[in-house]
Amino acid sequence: MPTIPAARNALGILRYLGERAAPARASSIARDLALPRSSVYQLLRVLMDEGFVIHYPEHRTYGPSTLMAELGAAPRRSAQLARLAAPLLERLVPRAPLPVVAHLALLSGADVIYLARVQGFRAPTTVTNTGVRLPAHLTATGRSLLAALPPGQVRALYPDRGSLIRRNQRGPRTLAQLEGILAETRERGWAREDGEITEDYASAGATALDTTGYPAAAIGLTFRSTAASASHWDALGDAVVTTAREVTARLAGRH
Repeated sequence: MPTIPAARNALGILRYLGERAAPARASSIARDLALPRSSVYQLLRVLMDEGFVIHYPEHRTYGPSTLMAELGAAPRRSAQLARLAAPLLERLVPRAPLPVVAHLALLSGADVIYLARVQGFRAPTTVTNTGVRLPAHLTATGRSLLAALPPGQVRALYPDRGSLIRRNQRGPRTLAQLEGILAETRERGWAREDGEITEDYASAGATALDTTGYPAAAIGLTFRSTAASASHWDALGDAVVTTAREVTARLAGRH
């Protein structure tokens, strides 16, 4: 049997991380696998560059990326995304120019599922609790995710093109109207909705991509629409885009 220590050690690290319920420190990996700490850091760096390992800087730990999570169950992938994004949501909320609720959402068919939520001081109470499902075409997070999909995939999600679900008598009625909204979203760089889920509430959203360029999850901010000026909208849009890019970078194994 060929002996290639670096390859065996790298696979050993992946197996070690994949079998753990939580991310691990490099020192723990080195100790448990009886490897030099310097070698562990070098191998982790390569695995991060190749998209197989994610670094959680707040805890100085490492865990398997979505490339590895795709081999497991969907709940594990959702938990990983929530763990990865939670510190970023915590930092996003106090930086917003008005009281907001930040959330992380995942596309599931033609719905979005909310994986994590952080409510700011004096922020409105929203329906976007963890585990809630909402029609993707009515939410800012959903629209940002749909806008990142190939048009053919969007059409496949909405086979009944002439009667889309609406709430509060708002939102697109047809697939053609939705496609117009998604085109505006791509041009703007982030999605928005105003009163289409809850009256007097509005949201901005932007999408994080995985290592293949596929929309992995969306970052959203919800706030009272009556409190938001045009400059607030621009600032909130910039904020969700910045945070979504940070999630994208972490999914790719970059700081």
